[in-house]
Amino acid sequence: MTHDAIDGCPTHGHAATHDPAAGPPDGPATGPTRDTINRHAASYARKSARPDDCATPAVEFDGERWQLRSHDAVRQVLRATTSTTQAGFNAEMVTGTDRLRQRPVLFQDGEAHRRQRKAIARYFAPVTVTANYRDIMATRADELVAEMVSAGRADLAKVTMRYSVSIAAQVVGLTNSDPNAMARRLDAFFAMPPAAPSDGTGRFGRIVDYVRSLRSVPPMLSFRRHDVMPAIEARRAQPRQDVISHLIEQGYSEDEILIECVTYGAAGMVTTREFISMATWHLLDDQAARERYLAGDEAHRLRILEEILRLEPIVSHLLRRAVEPITITMQPGTGGQETYTIPAGALIDLHIRMANADERAVGADPLALCPQRELAKGVRPEAMSFGDGPHRCPGNVIAMQESDVFLQRLLRLPVRLASQPRLEWEELIKAYAVRDIILQIDAAAPA
Repeated sequence: MTHDAIDGCPTHGHAATHDPAAGPPDGPATGPTRDTINRHAASYARKSARPDDCATPAVEFDGERWQLRSHDAVRQVLRATTSTTQAGFNAEMVTGTDRLRQRPVLFQDGEAHRRQRKAIARYFAPVTVTANYRDIMATRADELVAEMVSAGRADLAKVTMRYSVSIAAQVVGLTNSDPNAMARRLDAFFAMPPAAPSDGTGRFGRIVDYVRSLRSVPPMLSFRRHDVMPAIEARRAQPRQDVISHLIEQGYSEDEILIECVTYGAAGMVTTREFISMATWHLLDDQAARERYLAGDEAHRLRILEEILRLEPIVSHLLRRAVEPITITMQPGTGGQETYTIPAGALIDLHIRMANADERAVGADPLALCPQRELAKGVRPEAMSFGDGPHRCPGNVIAMQESDVFLQRLLRLPVRLASQPRLEWEELIKAYAVRDIILQIDAAAPA
């Protein structure tokens, strides 16, 4: 297959298509030195634009935190394994609590994090994903798509939540309860307003609130009682090859296992739901891209999905705290200084959306959908969407594979958008949620 057969941008192949009315309006410039995004360019395809998006300066200190927008600068910080600690997802609140002996892996750093990631890596390895979960993905996708066909109309977010929960549950070990009911319980928990709406804690803040106070919120208690405890009890009697069995072996308490399960729920279930919704939106809006996706083999399909994820990273910002001075060396042509030294104690805001749109890393027309774009050496197809360094998402392989399995089945149907999707934003990490993505499955034409 030629590059043109799967491509979709004016620079590398077929002309990209984009309806400017479908995207958000241009936001105000944030300062005379900043380059804002031209959202009305013919090649512009990003649906998740924010008014505060700006491409420059690549590195700056705004008086409170260091802002990094260059792909290379973001990567240098994420790979500075001994120079920074996790500061996103309210990590610094969690590390200050005395209620947990074991921190959730999301909030760990250093040697403890390295050991834990090494121990759980086997559950997310590509060979494990294919051998243990591929058939489950296919069976579950067939079931859910058949339900959609029977109903003729579906809220995609609800369907993909059920799908992503059932797959992630296999990896985590939440297999001793009804997956559809578990999806409803997790959805109810993540839909709750923050305990203190003014603090902006959002989805991950609710996890932190529970860690700090162990308050009896009904959705959490229900998830604990109906999903987590049966899984723990079953694995105490007979360990399996999953995360909960590993945590039991490591001496985690029941509440510590619960927090890990909720963390995996946020990181593995909810984010995959959002990506499948976003990819569906793109491929239904662009018939040529949809046809190229369905005509390709697995490698070509995944390349298209990786490009959508590069364009639309679920999480827009990552935060790190410098524990020692960090020197950032800039690439030629970046503008500004050749090097920057971030002092110890500084808070660093890593702009994933802007890093993913850095022309020096991802080539020309960075906001076009171009699966065959020429990437700089060492740049991944999805750029920084899964992070980098020791905190890079361990579930990247399973997330892309389960998305592809579902989308193949969905997009071969006579399906169309029956509503205009909209975006909501989780302000703690500026992650998007796709809402009102209602699909209509038309009756097949008679043979």
